[in-house]
Amino acid sequence: MFGLSDLKQTRVYQEGREEGIEQGIEQGARQKSLQLIPVFLRLGLSLSDTAKELGLSLEEVRQQLENQDK
Repeated sequence: MFGLSDLKQTRVYQEGREEGIEQGIEQGARQKSLQLIPVFLRLGLSLSDTAKELGLSLEEVRQQLENQDK
């Protein structure tokens, strides 16, 4: 019978697991960048400079600020 341990040894499972880990890391890094927006602005960076330094679009920075105000 094909069990869980057999499934974990398949290439599809391994690739899916790796992809999930990578996505989790990316989401964590993105969340950290979003949390830094107010800090950068308090330090005097403009919206465009903040976006550039955090690797975000200007629209993402604006949306995050709007969401924080709600």
